[in-house]
Amino acid sequence: MDKKITIAIDGFSSTGKSTLAKQLAKSLGYVYVDTGAMYRAIAYFAMQKGYIKTDYLDKESLVVSLPNIILQFQFNAELGFAEMYLNSENVEKQIRTIEVSSFVSKVAEIPEVRAKLVEQQQQMGKNKGIVMDGRDIGTVVFPDAELKIYMTASAQTRAQRRYDELIQKGDQVTFEEVLQNVEERDYIDTHRSNSPLVKADDAIEIDNSNLNREEQFELVLDLVKQKIS
Repeated sequence: MDKKITIAIDGFSSTGKSTLAKQLAKSLGYVYVDTGAMYRAIAYFAMQKGYIKTDYLDKESLVVSLPNIILQFQFNAELGFAEMYLNSENVEKQIRTIEVSSFVSKVAEIPEVRAKLVEQQQQMGKNKGIVMDGRDIGTVVFPDAELKIYMTASAQTRAQRRYDELIQKGDQVTFEEVLQNVEERDYIDTHRSNSPLVKADDAIEIDNSNLNREEQFELVLDLVKQKIS
């Protein structure tokens, strides 16, 4: 397994992309990059500055502020994964709220935001040996990735997973709120003009509605082994 490849994982929200990517990176000794956290951090920044609210987006002010936004991943040995830092502040917890979830797809539609983050992501993966998940990894960020996975599941299944996760964290949400958020994000992600969520022609589609984490991991790990053997 000396050969290192680029693994691109795309798909809808709450399909477990990040969980799978973390498992693969740990097993293979690869670098893991959660691109969703990067977009979430910018959405959180916009919220803090008052650039985005319900039915309001000050796109111009956000774009002007982009050069002042510094995103970094810092590994937390106790947790076993890297956390997102926004301008030197750990925002890992703040960016996972349903409020940030409700704004992230709108922020991700902005071409200037995507250009800034895609450039950073491509730089991170220039030496291969990387697992990256998001919406446009196999189509835009790494179109030449050796392995592309496209993950999907029913909206109801994904909303239930997200709801259970938020409740476990102590968030006060209803299932209906979470389902609406999932469906809205699906629509925005697949209909935006800039880098919409689409399945790359050479991606392997995995519907994990009826797969547990371990079954999914073993399935994809076998695909990785076929590529690097």
